[in-house]
Amino acid sequence: MPKPLTDQEKRKQISVRGLAGVENVADLKTNFNRHLHFTLVKDRNVATKRDYYFALANTVRDHLVGRWIRTQQHYYEKDPKRVYYLSLEFYMGRTLQNTMVNLALENACDEATYQLGLDMEELQDIEEDAGLGNGGLGRLAACFLDSMASLGLAAYGYGIRYEFGIFNQKIVSGWQVEEADDWLRYGNPWEKARPEYMRPVHFYGRVEHTPEGVKWVDTQVVLALPYDTPVPGYRNNIVNTMRLWSAKAPCDFNLKDFNVGGYIQAVLDRNLAENISRVLYPNDNFFEGKELRLKQEYFVVAATLQDIIRRFKASKFGSTEFVRMDLSTLPDKVAIQLNDTHPALAIPELMRILVDTEKVSWEKAWDITVRTCAYTNHTVLPEALERWPIDLFQNLLPRHLEIIYEINRRHMERISKLYPGDHDRLRRMSLIEEGGQKKINMAHLCIVGSHAVNGVARIHSEIIKDTVFKDFYEVDPQKFQNKTNGITPRRWLVMCNPGLADVIAERIGEDYIRELDQLKTLLKFVDDDAFIRDVAKVKQENKMKFAVHLEEHYKVKINPNSMFDVQVKRIHEYKRQLLNCLHIITFYNRIKREPNKSWTPRTIMIGGKAAPGYHTAKMIIKLITSIGDIVNNDPVVGDRLKVIFLENYRVTLAEKVIPAADLSEQISTAGTEASGTGNMKFMLNGALTIGTMDGANVEMAEEAGEENLFIFGMRVPDVEAMDKKGYDAVSYYNRIPELKQAMDQISGGFFSPSQPDLFKDIVNMLMHHDRFKVFADYEDYIKCQEKVSALYKNPKEWTKKVIHNIAGCGKFSSDRTIAQYAREIWGMEPISILTLFILSANGSKSEMPKICH
Repeated sequence: MPKPLTDQEKRKQISVRGLAGVENVADLKTNFNRHLHFTLVKDRNVATKRDYYFALANTVRDHLVGRWIRTQQHYYEKDPKRVYYLSLEFYMGRTLQNTMVNLALENACDEATYQLGLDMEELQDIEEDAGLGNGGLGRLAACFLDSMASLGLAAYGYGIRYEFGIFNQKIVSGWQVEEADDWLRYGNPWEKARPEYMRPVHFYGRVEHTPEGVKWVDTQVVLALPYDTPVPGYRNNIVNTMRLWSAKAPCDFNLKDFNVGGYIQAVLDRNLAENISRVLYPNDNFFEGKELRLKQEYFVVAATLQDIIRRFKASKFGSTEFVRMDLSTLPDKVAIQLNDTHPALAIPELMRILVDTEKVSWEKAWDITVRTCAYTNHTVLPEALERWPIDLFQNLLPRHLEIIYEINRRHMERISKLYPGDHDRLRRMSLIEEGGQKKINMAHLCIVGSHAVNGVARIHSEIIKDTVFKDFYEVDPQKFQNKTNGITPRRWLVMCNPGLADVIAERIGEDYIRELDQLKTLLKFVDDDAFIRDVAKVKQENKMKFAVHLEEHYKVKINPNSMFDVQVKRIHEYKRQLLNCLHIITFYNRIKREPNKSWTPRTIMIGGKAAPGYHTAKMIIKLITSIGDIVNNDPVVGDRLKVIFLENYRVTLAEKVIPAADLSEQISTAGTEASGTGNMKFMLNGALTIGTMDGANVEMAEEAGEENLFIFGMRVPDVEAMDKKGYDAVSYYNRIPELKQAMDQISGGFFSPSQPDLFKDIVNMLMHHDRFKVFADYEDYIKCQEKVSALYKNPKEWTKKVIHNIAGCGKFSSDRTIAQYAREIWGMEPISILTLFILSANGSKSEMPKICH
């Protein structure tokens, strides 16, 4: 065995960015110039920065293609079980740098662009974010794809290729203004259209029951055109596929109107079919029952299931014919994971295919369906749970409505046998909600039609068993599981915080990037002065860099020695940005009262988008910006307190702000945040958390030691007790002078002098109908913030807590989450890597790690 390297030797050879060999750099330059010339048809005299970005993207993509083809060939040859992750959102962000990290090309590309006289960071900034998600749910799907590839699972992400992603947020006079996110305007170098796999999707029509079986006829057809994006694993030569569907009108769409002179109109009407993939609904944790949204949900499911069954039938090496006609083995070869209820229609659609098309008996079809599908629940907020009106269903998907009725009839039969005479339980457990407008409860459909149901943090999984889905848990306890969310350490450390990644690698080697649990070994450096100094230095460098970014964009002078106190997430009442606002106002008033006291300076940053139709959330943004206007221009306060609303928060901005943060605000009312993943990103990047015992905060406190987080406020049982006895906001207002002062300033127009009653709706909500009990946690939050300020004055002790947090991050890798899904839900094993032959660019075979079962 080779003798282990000394620390000195390790340090010399560590760089998590990959080597820049001379040959490598020369190749990259040659290919860059080739793409500029042949792909973009430009020379250096007329090429723009964007052309250079595209040339670089295509050059890097060349390194994916051989691996991508070889990986798919390998799956075809070995015929492993495949997992299909169905999600209406994939919040991918940018692809270029992530690809370079996973292929170990970063240093070589850096050197090549430098030699070509170009600035790598400038080129990276040209790439548009693929903003095909709203927040946590969509970003989780993106992290999961990275982990599935890194663990060598035969996995596919399926979703919609929205032409317009999540809107761009502009702040104009303190108000949110939405602009369309035309992310495909200049093209997307990472995707490949696959018209040969186009699939028809049917809508409307009627159902005929004939002696030969059931037929769904007179439908409108929309074509689903797939676009494939490569998903590289971390340095293992595996490249999986994300397939996104785009809606296209069929050629004969309405052209019968041509005979009556309606040709132009018929061509224009094609747009109606193509609207299905036009735009992402910008709601997070809120259900909007629009017909177009239901069309999107069915569109992705119908196209995907055809693809899954085609691949299942043809999966035999060397065969182009369908060779596997018996669908009873489907669950042995296919796992379908439903990311929330949005793809719930996969359950009735699979039943329709099996029963109507494949002529399988109902009982057998149901067994296949349940064993194939699994459901992840992401929220307990009642307004977020999907309930579709029956009449909308009847019109759009008449056959699926019949199937859902039959599923429900059999389900109700089973429940009434188990609980004879318990009509109330039947009503609660039905898939069909009566009363007023009849609706289909999609969560109930998912639970009944899946073999596994999971929450996304331990506390959340307990809450769904105890409350929302209690009846279902009592009937089928074996279905319910927990899978605590995770984040990919590739994007959320190696890529966005290379300084910290290197400092860690110098101490413990770089294998931790694949096995985040190894971070535990950092605990032996918790008292090591050199390590403490290195960690603090990286944080300071990140803060300096971000301060420059803030001054450029917000024209506010930032004190880089102030504590960077950050709350970034969707704007929603339950996430309690208002509690943060009350702390800002209280801190401001304290500085004004005692201007000569030595206060711990803070730069407080809040960022996030409000759903365009969510009035309260938009008012919260206006309040934050209005508080900032007063605070930032008060000479008494100076640079001891600054308030900045971060405009257009998205993946790319997260990659800049998270490495620079000192304090992470995770302050939702206990029992409302399913998990959170932003909390994990801050923890991994060396920020301390101030938070409630909610979502994954509970497990973070367990892993890092509760004494290393700032935990405050009510716990879930306290919230439940308060719900029983009633929450009286006014009593807190009358009892706590600083709270009263802050509220009076908001309601009296102190922050909106030209419109004194601008914030009356927020004041009224907080005083009289606040579901999330902001005042109940105010006092404890303020006290906890005092502890934060006191500790920040002692940089060494602060950094020790930071090291405890980083060392406790191992559990929060999406690799761990996905390995658990694979073993406990999908019945798959992550595979070991041996050697894989991959065709190199010139067509010869080069020896590379090969996948083996």
